[in-house]
Amino acid sequence: MRGKFLPERFFFLCVAACLISGCSVQRPDAALDTPRCNGSRLDKVAAYRGKARAKAPVRVDYLTLLSEVRNPAIYIYKEKRRLYVVQSNVIVRDYPITLGSHPVGDKQASGDGRTPEGDFYVCGKTGSDRLNRALTLDYPDREHARHALSSGLITPRQFDKILLALEAKTVPPWDTRLGGQVSIHDTQDGLERAAHGGIELYGSDMQELYKVASIGTPVHIRP
Repeated sequence: MRGKFLPERFFFLCVAACLISGCSVQRPDAALDTPRCNGSRLDKVAAYRGKARAKAPVRVDYLTLLSEVRNPAIYIYKEKRRLYVVQSNVIVRDYPITLGSHPVGDKQASGDGRTPEGDFYVCGKTGSDRLNRALTLDYPDREHARHALSSGLITPRQFDKILLALEAKTVPPWDTRLGGQVSIHDTQDGLERAAHGGIELYGSDMQELYKVASIGTPVHIRP
């Protein structure tokens, strides 16, 4: 009779030992939804869930009313010649754009006709709802200024002025060899080459963008 109950006793002893040691009993498929007590395991689960949220698919909803677009982000893809307005991981607007005379490659200096690449924000908003609308970007930004300083394109004094303007959230200097006056602006006569490495939109598209963008709106420009 003792031999008959030995497997059951052995099972209960294993469970008791596991509970005393501070572990948890898991199903074979519970690798993610029930973390173990091990601290490194908790870190891995948190990292996994963070990556899963970061890779959440982007949805598209062009029927979103402009009045419902608040605190959007702007994404510009130079090769595609498209500008996307994104809110809460949803693309709410998609506009065709044109770039400068040399659209390929990151902006290096004044007059090169290139549009800068990187992460910027709107630091100036000029014009009106009807005429000469422009969203000025904080170019030259910190990364472009650092590269220009290391290559001798700008002086340490100019570098400091650029950083001070960026820290104050104002328009950085445009009188260095890095150039400036880069903006998202409209055209009344069809898409042509944008000036100063800027991004040009049709007037009707810019009118919409002008309404939803504000000072501080993030602008991400990709190759």
